[in-house]
Amino acid sequence: MRYLIPDFGIDLSSELFLIAGPCVIESRDHAFFIASELKKITGTHTIPFVFKASYDKANRTSINSFRGLGIKEGLQILSDIRQELHVPVLSDVHEASQCKAAGEVLDILQIPAFLSRQTDLLLAAAETGKIVNVKKGQFLAPWEMKNVVEKIHEAGSDRVLLTERGASFGYNNLVVDFRSFPIMQSFGCPVVFDVTHSLQLPGGQGQRSGGQPEYIPHLARAGVAAGVDGLFMEVHENPDRALSDGPNSLPLQEFEGLLRIIKEIDGILKR
Repeated sequence: MRYLIPDFGIDLSSELFLIAGPCVIESRDHAFFIASELKKITGTHTIPFVFKASYDKANRTSINSFRGLGIKEGLQILSDIRQELHVPVLSDVHEASQCKAAGEVLDILQIPAFLSRQTDLLLAAAETGKIVNVKKGQFLAPWEMKNVVEKIHEAGSDRVLLTERGASFGYNNLVVDFRSFPIMQSFGCPVVFDVTHSLQLPGGQGQRSGGQPEYIPHLARAGVAAGVDGLFMEVHENPDRALSDGPNSLPLQEFEGLLRIIKEIDGILKR
């Protein structure tokens, strides 16, 4: 019951689930459009779905980059999506002071990778009682995430997900060590594979990050075959025009085909 999202009957520890959506809330209409499309497709393939979108991207490469609509407007949009489309929602929290308001709306609070060691933020997120998804820092070994789990447990919560999103490999590049999945699962937590951010090229375009989206299907298939509990993917109908993380986003028109293959691989693995 630790990973049950009661209002939706979703147990994140029982079957392969998907966290997906645009990187950032670009507008109310856009967020509703993507959430509606993803819900329809995941429903067709009976894959538990959590909608994700950030109300603020506080770690953009450039000071001039679009960050989002802010916590007040962003949380209102996510609350409306949750109620009107009946899907659970996830977004990032960047400061301990944001957790109370976010916890009143979100089903899952996400700790960005760069903040994965910030004790006060982890404790504040855990104290909301909501599921906390911690992205493994690009600078951390998978076994170091046990310390993160223990911090959240110390706050009285055992509702934690751990997400792999690649490790820094030289400049402007990331690489995924697939051993990290079973290592982090050994801490008693479901493990999520952030496929699209693992293919990001951080700062690779000077004032913005680049990406290698052509490898999304390869990593997604490999992650499911390796036994991850959930997948995380940023999806956009026109990545070239996305206001954040377009270069590593999966085009919406490719989403269903990939989902069909993932479902087949998961079925083979479970048999």
